[in-house]
Amino acid sequence: MADIEYSVESGVATILLNRPARKNAFTMEMIDAWAKMLEVARTDDAVHVIVLTGAGDGFCSGVDLDSFAQLDPTPLNRKKILTDHVHRIALTIEEIDKPVIAGVNGVAVGAGMDMALMCDIRFAAQSARFSEGYIRVGLVPGDGGCYYLPRLVGPAKALELLLTGDFIDATEAARIGIVNRVYPDAELAKETRAFAESLAAGSPIAMRIIKRAVYQSMRSDLRTSLDLISSHVAIVQSTQDFKEAMQSFRERRTPHFEGR
Repeated sequence: MADIEYSVESGVATILLNRPARKNAFTMEMIDAWAKMLEVARTDDAVHVIVLTGAGDGFCSGVDLDSFAQLDPTPLNRKKILTDHVHRIALTIEEIDKPVIAGVNGVAVGAGMDMALMCDIRFAAQSARFSEGYIRVGLVPGDGGCYYLPRLVGPAKALELLLTGDFIDATEAARIGIVNRVYPDAELAKETRAFAESLAAGSPIAMRIIKRAVYQSMRSDLRTSLDLISSHVAIVQSTQDFKEAMQSFRERRTPHFEGR
């Protein structure tokens, strides 16, 4: 089997990190394949939602240090490894309008944690544990931890986690806003899949515009955000997707449907 696998079913693309014996630590080859899979999902109209998860009892333990130790160790090459390979994951995800969901099925450490933070929504198994970890080996987060984590938990809590490398469990991760939901281990895959398919069955254009509007609004002032959303609304209301959704809503407008 491949170290990373891609599949599409019912509008949901799944990217599976598949090195369970190494807690899904990633190699350079995996990173390059991962970026290509994200690009395929981004441009495939049959894909409405993307799920990232790991095989076995780990989500991702970060970089496979043995694999990366074999590469040219000069400072310039170390920078290129990040900018030309690892950073492609974050930059490609930023370009994807479709929801990207992380199903964190176990330990997520260092770059593995940051790969989860890049996603739009995170569900975790009860046994999942999170650690930035870099400080423990004298490193700094190389793939966005210093960008994503403060935006989720605030700078003070982010600095605590980054400077100590302490592990937190799934319950604490949910409490501070790193994950959206926590499920028993045996139910995580099923619940993540059900949620992804429920989104995939919805209005794809509206969903993509909502995601875009949320991230645009985080980088703009109120007036700019409202101006952008007025354009988005006008575009969405001109689509066949909107007309079909409205017709479906009207046909189901009953006392039992109201408020759902």
